[in-house]
Amino acid sequence: MCGITGWVSFTEDLRHRRRTVDAMVETMANRGPDASGVWIDKYAAMGHRRLAVVDLEGGVQPMLGGAEHLPVVLSFSGEIYNFLELRSELKRLGHLFVTQSDTEVVLRSYLQWGEGCVDRFNGMYAFALWDASKERLVLVRDRLGVKPLYVYLLPQGLLFGSEPKAIFANEQAARVVDMDGLREALAWTRTPGKAVWSGMREVRPGGIASFDRKGFAERRYWKLTAIPHEDNINDTVLKVRHYLNDIVERQLVADVPTCTLLSGGLDSSAITALARKSTRGAASVRSYSVDFAKVPGGFLPDAFRDSADGPFAELVSRHVGTEHHSIVLEGRAIADPQVRRAVIAARDLPAGFGDADNSLFLLFRSIRDQATVALSGESADEVFGGYKWLHQPQARDTHTFPWIDFTHVTSPKTGLEIFDPGLVASLDLIGYAQARYDEAIQEVPLLEEDAVETRMRQLCYLHLTRYLRILLDRKDRISMAVGLEVRVPFCDHRLVEYVFNAPWSMKTFDGREKSLLRSCVADALPGEVLNRRKAPYPSTKDPSYVDALKSQLYELTASRGTHPVFDLVDRRWLATTLQMKAEVISPAARHGMERMLDMAVWLEVCNPSLRLR
Repeated sequence: MCGITGWVSFTEDLRHRRRTVDAMVETMANRGPDASGVWIDKYAAMGHRRLAVVDLEGGVQPMLGGAEHLPVVLSFSGEIYNFLELRSELKRLGHLFVTQSDTEVVLRSYLQWGEGCVDRFNGMYAFALWDASKERLVLVRDRLGVKPLYVYLLPQGLLFGSEPKAIFANEQAARVVDMDGLREALAWTRTPGKAVWSGMREVRPGGIASFDRKGFAERRYWKLTAIPHEDNINDTVLKVRHYLNDIVERQLVADVPTCTLLSGGLDSSAITALARKSTRGAASVRSYSVDFAKVPGGFLPDAFRDSADGPFAELVSRHVGTEHHSIVLEGRAIADPQVRRAVIAARDLPAGFGDADNSLFLLFRSIRDQATVALSGESADEVFGGYKWLHQPQARDTHTFPWIDFTHVTSPKTGLEIFDPGLVASLDLIGYAQARYDEAIQEVPLLEEDAVETRMRQLCYLHLTRYLRILLDRKDRISMAVGLEVRVPFCDHRLVEYVFNAPWSMKTFDGREKSLLRSCVADALPGEVLNRRKAPYPSTKDPSYVDALKSQLYELTASRGTHPVFDLVDRRWLATTLQMKAEVISPAARHGMERMLDMAVWLEVCNPSLRLR
């Protein structure tokens, strides 16, 4: 995995702007700790930070091809999992390779097929190509949007980067967040193509953007389509297993240590079991899980979790034969202000999943000491329909994003009490989310199906194109903050396309969630794991965590109201919360405390100019 950035300008000679380009590249040192590279010509500058995963000695970037005096220059982030097949095909067509990297395969694919090369790639990627002969920049993002890519248009130019911070290292980009940007940050729906920062946009998942003297243009090379599903249940289960076997085998290819993220739930256990089968007879698979230091009373079930992950992760590890590591975290370590600062700096956002973001950062940092690549079970719930609310009639019948009404975390209704009432009224986050929902529903590809199948197709589409965007961005940013490449097998576009078109009745044919996934790995996992109720990523119950939050809020109030966060929050709420004892603080109040601290750190680290009128 890597970080890419660059600058195209038709009004100034960029060969004199090396210092600025270097600063843009340096912002992504965490994404690419192994090497740094810059290529500059009159109209274009291309930058790269490398995390070496395949062909450690080769694959140096930016990479050049084509004519020496009018080269094609590539800055690439991600992985192409079918690069060996493409390499063989390109060799037959006469191409000579000087490295073993997938980066060179991307470059030569463009030289052979032009922009049509993207239809041939299987992987997670974001890359930029400067074609000097055409004075044209091409920006490409993978189909599901696993890898980020941002664009900032200038009057006669363009800036791009894997993260906003790379763009803001250029003085021509303004750090402005307007009301719509703040809505996008807080409404818990990620609008494809939209960024929080004014004047900035994302290249859409499955999108190609281009920039030349005629201006900026963007098109989609991939999107979900609706086609009749012809396979019966048995054949569908077999095909899903076939896809997963192939996907996991491909995604284990690396020249650095690999591992799996294992929670003991169905999704991560399936990936871990298939990874172990793929490496049978070779080196063992390492697996990692997160756990929390023991608290008084032990594990406490709640509405989301009726059992702890640890015993299930250990059970899977013994069953399939991995070298398992449980990373145990203390409440005060999760609340550490430096950890929060690192997370907010990585995510560039003022709102997240609270302690779950911080503990994920600590987990990834620990894993990075022993592995460079990790396979994750992320996105199985979106692909196979695993969320609890998808199986509740009242959630299916709602006319908004179902995660808004049926969770206490991923909802714009949660945490609003911390903000100034006037700001809350002006933001109208519920109205904003509703407008985004109405837009999204119009996109859904449909077939002639009964009402239930039509509605479930709509909801699956919303999760794959809106909710998954939140999770993938979180996973990418937090993992890359420590230089760990996390791969997401369930985001393989072949699997996503196939399962999206399987009818809902087939996805729930055994009367439970994720029937197709459970059935296709039934031979690989113990029954206790196959039948375990879905549980989300864990949250700490350690009282010391809440105590630490209170202490940090007290420190914030010591600024006597001069901190910019006090322009946004309700001081009465803060005063009331600080008077409460830690043991009686509700989950909602705790979430509000996290939200306020996150917002304060975001204002400090990202330094946005807020336009709230």
